[in-house]
Amino acid sequence: MARYVLHLAFDGGPRRLAARPAHREHLRGLKEEGRLVTAGPWADDTGALHVYEVSAEEELREILRRDPYTAVGGYEIVLLKEWTPIM
Repeated sequence: MARYVLHLAFDGGPRRLAARPAHREHLRGLKEEGRLVTAGPWADDTGALHVYEVSAEEELREILRRDPYTAVGGYEIVLLKEWTPIM
């Protein structure tokens, strides 16, 4: 398994906000499955940071394809990078 850090920038539009409950439910399911380590928005709600534990980047990209925010174009990927935590 590999850890990936994902930094998102939100568009601030009403469609993203309407999709937020479904997006958060999607994240809860990933957390329960052990594929999402942690996630949360920046305090000013301009974006978010997620940390995933998945088999490969392609698995993470598939997770993103199923995210309700993707369907409404509610974010831009700022950074998607494999991460090696030491602590």
